[in-house]
Amino acid sequence: MLQKRRERLLAAAELKEPDRVPMMGFAGDIVAAYAGFTSYEVHYDFDKARQAAVKFLQDFPSEMSLAGLFGVNNFVPALIFSDSPDLAQGLSIVSGPVHDILKDKYSRFPGRELSENSSSQFIGGTYMQPEEYDEFIADPVKFSFEKVLPRTAENLKDICSPKAMATMIRLGMEMSSQGEKTRAMFADLMQLGIPPLPMGFGYAPLDYIADYLRDIPNLIMDLRNYPEKVKAAAEATVEPIFNLAITAKAMGSPFVFFPLHLNEYLSPRLYKEFYWPTLKELIVRLLDEGIKSHVFFEGRHDAHLETILELPKGWGIAYFEKTDVRKAKKVLQGHTCVCGGLRASLVIGGTPEENDRYVKELLEEVMPGGGFILAPDVAALPRETPIENLRAVYEAVERYGYY
Repeated sequence: MLQKRRERLLAAAELKEPDRVPMMGFAGDIVAAYAGFTSYEVHYDFDKARQAAVKFLQDFPSEMSLAGLFGVNNFVPALIFSDSPDLAQGLSIVSGPVHDILKDKYSRFPGRELSENSSSQFIGGTYMQPEEYDEFIADPVKFSFEKVLPRTAENLKDICSPKAMATMIRLGMEMSSQGEKTRAMFADLMQLGIPPLPMGFGYAPLDYIADYLRDIPNLIMDLRNYPEKVKAAAEATVEPIFNLAITAKAMGSPFVFFPLHLNEYLSPRLYKEFYWPTLKELIVRLLDEGIKSHVFFEGRHDAHLETILELPKGWGIAYFEKTDVRKAKKVLQGHTCVCGGLRASLVIGGTPEENDRYVKELLEEVMPGGGFILAPDVAALPRETPIENLRAVYEAVERYGYY
């Protein structure tokens, strides 16, 4: 079953028809609740996170899953160590223990800043001033290490202090422990027939600047006030992001995951001028190295849909949140593997019968011709999600998803 599930996923990415439509499963607080744990427990205890993932995936298996991932994206440490790929990938997600060690300002965690059954949260902020663009452009890695990290991690405020050195040592010890436990979880998933498919991690250059340096409102203003500096900053960020993303090759992963954020905020003109060129460059360079990209086009991407056709045929997977996959499939058929379609709102608030009918009608329309992966528009379900609705979705895929 392990090999069959992997083959389904790879066949869809290659724009083929597998035996059955592959599915990217659900994740989030529902995974913890299904195993009887609080959100705090799975964020701070890797053994419980592993137990929760195994229990959930035993009953709700899929070709691709984020069920064991409990943390918050923080690309700053990953970018800083982009020349040390054996370290960098593990640093792209901040866990509860790492949050405590760093006391970072980008994230909030259950049992700390939030109640024990809250979801972890990413919090943006302004950690670079406009007059610092030139310094960032000259060396994004150096600037991120010397300026951004001390500003965003309380325990690294004085980067050369004994306190900061002790924090780095604790961070290294924690990352070693997490790596060992993650490998154990992957082994458990393989026993269940779930391909863990460890992914590389990338970031759109302009998203790095918006999410971690300038905050989105300031970045939008910067496009008008400092357009050439913004372009130069995005271009300067391409190389370290590529160095990090290409580690997927050494991991044996066929994919690099890119979560997009600013795409929904930009007009077609601004998207094509400021955002798309550097993201496109990364995707094409990775493809030249034999690595496909799995891009999560968050929000509504309709205004920019046809820019995807500028990429080489079979470049990777276009995962849509709010854009209707029926429309996307018509535009991208035979060129790009389309991913998405499951409505989390229906799984949360509908009935089993409504979910069964929805999956049936969706698959009838988007399955023909292959190149499609069924996935939730929002993967992270709340703990109150009715299990009977979740079960109805998985049963519907088995009932209607075979070619």
